[in-house]
Amino acid sequence: MNFSIHQASHIGNRRFNQDRVAYVFSNDTLLLVLADGMGGHLHGELAASMAIETFVEAFAKVGQPRVADPDRFILQAMQLAHDRIMSLPHDRDMGGFPGTTCVAALIQDGKMYWGHAGDSRLYLLRDGKVAVKTVDHSVVQLWVDSGQITAEEARVHPQRNHITHCLGGIEDVFYMEHGVPMALQSGDVLLLGSDGLWGPLNDLELVRAFSSGSVADVLDELIATALVREEGHSDNVTGLALRWGDNETSHDSPVPVSHVLEIS
Repeated sequence: MNFSIHQASHIGNRRFNQDRVAYVFSNDTLLLVLADGMGGHLHGELAASMAIETFVEAFAKVGQPRVADPDRFILQAMQLAHDRIMSLPHDRDMGGFPGTTCVAALIQDGKMYWGHAGDSRLYLLRDGKVAVKTVDHSVVQLWVDSGQITAEEARVHPQRNHITHCLGGIEDVFYMEHGVPMALQSGDVLLLGSDGLWGPLNDLELVRAFSSGSVADVLDELIATALVREEGHSDNVTGLALRWGDNETSHDSPVPVSHVLEIS
């Protein structure tokens, strides 16, 4: 497989960084996954870490040489991560279990499969446009869908961080939304981002940013821009960017190779 990839994270203006991100690949399969933990006193970073670890471990078991059923793999890994989080010791007086958003994409045979829970996003950028974007599981997205507010109003709404689905959380209710599998084209860019990354930026800015330059340089610049725009009250800002195509770096391994971003 030929792709260029970069992942990065910044704590922003929070006390802790509760975002987590990783990618894993073998000869024929590539997995991308990002999670944004919720609930400072409930240790959302633990829930996010468990989501990432669950995906990486599951891929190590079934990702060589390829995943038999990519859609089922993503669903089962999400469900297992949710179950693991819900099995943690908890204090209901503090609000219940920690929770995390999660977005994952698996690329195999040149086709992308994906799923998500919460408001961490996946973008597929192609030919100067957003070809695919996940729809947030959030209160403000429901209001946008019903016509009560505009998408631009949702970006700055005080309740924009109130999500409707996650892994773990207060109640043992699991829901993950599947995307429709899509064939990738040379030059396609995939971007996974926590809301701290995409929140201060609009779609056009993302498209223009990735129109030139390396994915590493572009992602680092986008993170810096998001931090500046939030002016001292930034959330954790995390992203993973990939450019697909024959002109990119070859990645092959007979056994799964994992890259979990170290976040302190």
